[in-house]
Amino acid sequence: CGKTNLAMLNPPNSYKNWKVWTMGDDIAWLNPSSDGNLYAINPESGFFGIAPGTNMDTNPNAMATIKKNTLFTNVVETSEGTPWWEDMDDSPPVKALDWLGNEWVPGTGKGAHPNSRFTAPISQCPSLLPSWEDPNGVPISAIILGGRRAKLAPLVYEAFDWNHGVFIGSMMGSETTAAAVGDVGIVRRDPMAMLPFCGYNMADYFQHWLNIGTHISHPPRIFHVNWFRKDENGKFIWPGFGENIRVLKWIIDRVNGVGEAVKTPIGYIPSMNTFDIDGLDLSDQDVKELFEINSNNWSEELDSTDKFFKKFGDRLPEEIWSQFSNLKSRLKE
Repeated sequence: CGKTNLAMLNPPNSYKNWKVWTMGDDIAWLNPSSDGNLYAINPESGFFGIAPGTNMDTNPNAMATIKKNTLFTNVVETSEGTPWWEDMDDSPPVKALDWLGNEWVPGTGKGAHPNSRFTAPISQCPSLLPSWEDPNGVPISAIILGGRRAKLAPLVYEAFDWNHGVFIGSMMGSETTAAAVGDVGIVRRDPMAMLPFCGYNMADYFQHWLNIGTHISHPPRIFHVNWFRKDENGKFIWPGFGENIRVLKWIIDRVNGVGEAVKTPIGYIPSMNTFDIDGLDLSDQDVKELFEINSNNWSEELDSTDKFFKKFGDRLPEEIWSQFSNLKSRLKE
């Protein structure tokens, strides 16, 4: 959740010496190489993103990308024939058509559907990696998984090893938004964010990941992020967007062997001695909540995961059940 904004991340002024290159925002094909690393290519030639929430503050690179040669669905159509959606800017059209084609004026309800989309050629992205079409791909140092959870997962944590990382991916869940069919706010199991796209039994997909780990001598480190932690008032705690580079910095430090971490039952979380929050409007309580690991919440999560895993019957790899049992024991301790 949030991969398009992360892929096109624009570093804030406090990280002005950093540069983020975009190679894609959605799908990666990863393949083991003879040097013991995983390499990835982007098999797509464009972006496919959700329009609401995309603006110059949240994703300026995306806004620059979709200025031309772009298809929009279910947005507002202005009298000039241009697209608009709520929170795109502070200048709504005086008169327009809503996503159903009915006449619409500001203040008469949402003009754009919450799941309205855009698709544009990747070649128009200002941060596009110049070598993005290199058939050899790029070496992968870290794999970042991410779900949308208001109270459960900390801002970022690292798996103990490859198999533990596969387990983290296998039990992933997100609280539903308008981008998924059904009720909003319900925890939906979505392993590796792949459930709608996997063309075969997910249990076999987990085994495939486990098998890949035996073919690479330098496996990427696996991390889980959660930009969507909320406080008791229902407000997002982490500022997100460009500030997410602070999390990427810790991930890069961990890959390079210099990032400090604290071992917890679910994985490694950042040591606050070195994790950069300088200049952010976060209280001590905010920081505590961002990284809190509540054993009761995680026990409930395991109960839900247990029911999900049992749907796969004997197909679920024994290693996944072993990781499940290990986590359960660590939480009890």
